[in-house]
Amino acid sequence: MTTTPGPATDADIPGYLRALGIPGLADIHVHFLPQQMMDKVWAYFDQAEQHYGRPWPIHYREDEDSRLARLRGFGLAAIPSLSYAHKPGMATWLNTWSRDFARRVPGAVRCATFYPEPGAAAYVREAIDDGTRLFKLHIQVGGFAPDDPLLDEAWSALEQSRTPVVIHAGSAPLRGQFTGPDPVRRVLGKHPDLVLVIAHMGMPEFHAFADLVPDYPGVHLDTTMVGTDFTNEFAPIPRDYIDRLPGLRDRVILGTDFPNIPYPYAHQLESLARLGLGDDWMRAVLWENGVRLLDLPSGS
Repeated sequence: MTTTPGPATDADIPGYLRALGIPGLADIHVHFLPQQMMDKVWAYFDQAEQHYGRPWPIHYREDEDSRLARLRGFGLAAIPSLSYAHKPGMATWLNTWSRDFARRVPGAVRCATFYPEPGAAAYVREAIDDGTRLFKLHIQVGGFAPDDPLLDEAWSALEQSRTPVVIHAGSAPLRGQFTGPDPVRRVLGKHPDLVLVIAHMGMPEFHAFADLVPDYPGVHLDTTMVGTDFTNEFAPIPRDYIDRLPGLRDRVILGTDFPNIPYPYAHQLESLARLGLGDDWMRAVLWENGVRLLDLPSGS
């Protein structure tokens, strides 16, 4: 089994992709937000030592055009604009901004979010009908249960349309009242055909979230921050979990959390390569699975 060493720097990414024989990257976990909201997110991370007990310097604190240029230089075939709501009324504002982002940015993936509130089902259906291809929820930041009854009809609409939802439900870097695999399993018990992408592979509950994969055909795991030097300090990937990953190859998809990461983008790719799972596994995770889930042209 051949494992090509991952890129040491961002400048090495295109050469690494050529060595793997893939035309680009299909990253499902990228954030673009209204600037006033992005500024608040960055201000929060500036105080990371108060929240997490460790600094979290934003590596790509740049304007929107610069960030878009970087991602295109890395080889992203499509660019998501993931956002998430933490109070009533916020989702519709974010969804309008994300719609406009997708209209003005070539190659953007139309994204949306939702929140447990009256009308959630209606605006989720509207977003789907209007071409939304990817949704995002953050359970700890949002402070709500994913199985809240106010979300039942929204989940039904997403299940019926098979629209993927990236859901941050793991308990890292901060545990929340509703984080962990059990609420997600309850959602899937009612909506077994949902396409759910478990952000960060559900760290630190790696195994419990992976246990959902064989039971539900739409459950995937994204790689966001997994195995990096930064997260290995507080949520290390277990050795026996790495041993499970070859069997999960078709259900693991690249995610990075760009731009809100405290290291270069290349480090995520390098961290996955150093797991030693082989180039076939890397090709599936970095390209093939994301192309399928985001419905991209395979030769992008």
